[in-house]
Amino acid sequence: MTTSSSPPLLPPRPAPPSARRSWRGALRQELFATPLDGVISVLLLAALLAAGVGFWHWAFRQAQWAVIQANTTLFAVGRYPLLQQWRLWLLVTLAGATIGASWGLLRSHPRADRSGTLWPINDLVAIAVLAFVAAWLPVALKLPVPLQLRWWAITALLLVLRGVSGQWGQLVPRRLLRFLPLLWPALYLFGMVLIAGGLGVPRVPPSEWGGLLLTLLMASFAILLSFPIGIVVALGRRSTLPLLRWSSVLYIEFIRGAPLITLLFLGQNILGYMLPGGWAPDRVWRAAWVLTFFCGAYLAEAVRAGLAAVPVGQLEAARSLGLSVPQALRHVVLPQALRIALPATVGQFISLLQDTTLLSLIGLLDLLGTARTVMANPEFLGKNAEVYLTLAVLFWCCCAALGLGSRALERRLDPSHSPT
Repeated sequence: MTTSSSPPLLPPRPAPPSARRSWRGALRQELFATPLDGVISVLLLAALLAAGVGFWHWAFRQAQWAVIQANTTLFAVGRYPLLQQWRLWLLVTLAGATIGASWGLLRSHPRADRSGTLWPINDLVAIAVLAFVAAWLPVALKLPVPLQLRWWAITALLLVLRGVSGQWGQLVPRRLLRFLPLLWPALYLFGMVLIAGGLGVPRVPPSEWGGLLLTLLMASFAILLSFPIGIVVALGRRSTLPLLRWSSVLYIEFIRGAPLITLLFLGQNILGYMLPGGWAPDRVWRAAWVLTFFCGAYLAEAVRAGLAAVPVGQLEAARSLGLSVPQALRHVVLPQALRIALPATVGQFISLLQDTTLLSLIGLLDLLGTARTVMANPEFLGKNAEVYLTLAVLFWCCCAALGLGSRALERRLDPSHSPT
């Protein structure tokens, strides 16, 4: 008679390495794990150090930043009338208040932010960088004292609202929190009225817009309108209706087959012949619509790739539950497709922001066009490096903001990180 014996005990697992390593151990493991890694790390560190020292020497000893200090307003708003610039300050103040309130409310509701931490390390770093830039940049640009005080007041308003709404945001009902995104389109429309004029405010023609103001307006206008255009065209290309499908294919292939600069010149010239006198929009809005339809064609392909990645069974399951085709697309298919297409979509938005530099070739004084005007001034000849470096930093800040927002949105929409 045999008795059942217990299974042999497994050998004890080795203790895992300590999660908390000293900085020396971490540095040795990351940079000098092998002799070859050590040689490569030393060479790269030496190259970075030499480049940093050279840049520091040029930036603080040789560069002449007077060209930026003397043309700060021109780079910011172009030829916008001085007496009407109070509108822009009001718009920046409202934008700062909205950013601070939205930021704090999202952090105060863990389910909306998925982090559950009111003051994560990323927020602390962002606040420190924002406070340093707001305190140092106006002084470095030698702005008048009233302008410095305005910038400091706007930054203080943003940070105060961030803290207040973060601490007391739990008192806001979640039903009201759902209407928080509506603040941004309302602010955008109000800002367009402030900039262009209307509702009792004197009109400022688009020909007087310029600099960073014009660049951001053109990019934001094209981004906001190209997104729904891309979704509609992507759905149209997958439609079973031949006329709708081939119209979408023709639009996408025509836009993707022509360079953007060609379309910009075409939009500036052909609309004057196609539309009767007085109906053709201003040159600025012609370029804005060209950018919109150009970006919409590329977004349509990104959305179509997301739709193709969604299994067909998702639509069939939604239909079996009694949902109509529009309801199934809205509630089941499109949310998954847009989440898949989000990285490519944001990449296209960043490319669109960079493509606004082509507007200077059709005579618009965007950021690059303003820079060329400044460098053509005999007083600032030879100051190209300072001007182009400033433009690069401004574009990098805008693109980095889009990238950070994209990554935050990806984490928030990732179902694997949903709260339990």
